[in-house]
Amino acid sequence: MSQDCPYPASWYAASATPLPEQPALQGTLEDVDVCILGAGYTGLSAALDLAEAGYRVVLLEAQRIGWGASGRNGGQAIVGYGCEQSTLENLLGHEDARKLFDLSREGMDLLRQRIARHGIACDWRDGHAHVPLKSRQERALRAGIVEMAERYDYPLEWWDRERLRQELASDRYLGAVYDHASGHLHPLEYCFGLARAAMAAGVRIFERSRVVELVPGSRPQLRTGGGRVSADFVVLAGNAWLRGVAPELESRVMPVGTYIAATAPLGEERARALIRNDMAVADVNWALDYFRLSRDHRLLFGGRASYSSLPPPNLGGVMRRRIRHVFPQLAGVPVEYLWGGYVDISLNRAPHWGRLGGNVYFAQGFSGHGVAATGLAGRLIAEAIQGQSSRLDLFAKIPHAPFPGGRALRTPLLVLAMAWYRLRDALW
Repeated sequence: MSQDCPYPASWYAASATPLPEQPALQGTLEDVDVCILGAGYTGLSAALDLAEAGYRVVLLEAQRIGWGASGRNGGQAIVGYGCEQSTLENLLGHEDARKLFDLSREGMDLLRQRIARHGIACDWRDGHAHVPLKSRQERALRAGIVEMAERYDYPLEWWDRERLRQELASDRYLGAVYDHASGHLHPLEYCFGLARAAMAAGVRIFERSRVVELVPGSRPQLRTGGGRVSADFVVLAGNAWLRGVAPELESRVMPVGTYIAATAPLGEERARALIRNDMAVADVNWALDYFRLSRDHRLLFGGRASYSSLPPPNLGGVMRRRIRHVFPQLAGVPVEYLWGGYVDISLNRAPHWGRLGGNVYFAQGFSGHGVAATGLAGRLIAEAIQGQSSRLDLFAKIPHAPFPGGRALRTPLLVLAMAWYRLRDALW
């Protein structure tokens, strides 16, 4: 997490094909149609679509391409959003909730299309399973399968414990909801692939160019320590890392730390014995565990979220224990990489996408569910800039309240709330 480190010391950074460093912004740029803050999935996706449509696009990144959540996340690409569909129905009604879900399916298709079209070698694998640990979780998941089929025309499979055991070498779970359409990838390789495609389309990317101020106006400006960019449109895609640029947006998301461990290589036979069909897996606790295999036959195991902005004490020991709870057969296997980063959660866990005024667009609040949704957000923002805003406007209808407590108390209040949810997972 060091600000001076080009990338966190993750397995992703160690195994990705590196990009050449891009220059820092120096001086003033005015021959720009769209200026984008943030070289992660959202910003790169919007930049790619706009450049291919003929727009002159500049992208400003405070650190390196993919330095934030886009290069550190769990790599699990899942249809839907960070909240349940029932949350969207309560906020907007079934008709709009259905439209939003169908858009999430389009986002997953878009992810696959971009990988194929641009030849992005990011280790895409099909298949994702949500797994329950408690009977109440099993009942909810099985009811959800029926609801998704009847109300959203979305097929999911229920695997009982015996069927799950054929694919997953763990006795911890009661079954699984299996989703053929979702899957997993190498997140930093995917981000680098988007960046290569965007630059080939003409996008100018400036790294180590932290935006310190947004100046609104008929041609808004983004200012850095070394220069400024004036454009017809601005896109804010910094998510958890806006850092004072747009306080009205920052009050509606909270940065939450999440952590991933990579074991030493297990060898192909031993690794495939753990997850035979190479799917991604996530449990359904509030403080969840999620895991999958890497291309070099490691177990990548995530979890242990921190809501206080401080890493948990003895993080390595905690992660090793969590791995052993799921896979006792890995006792004694060392963890070779351990890293973390922030995801941005909204209060209702629903996506927060829209515009500030008429020419500043934003997308945030992916709530740990952004690998596919970020690409969709970038596309819808690009559409809106080109004059077709109806699909982005659907997301802008979702109401979002600021986190309670103001700047001083909102983090302590969130920590207390999450402690309750952890207790509920443990006792109920």
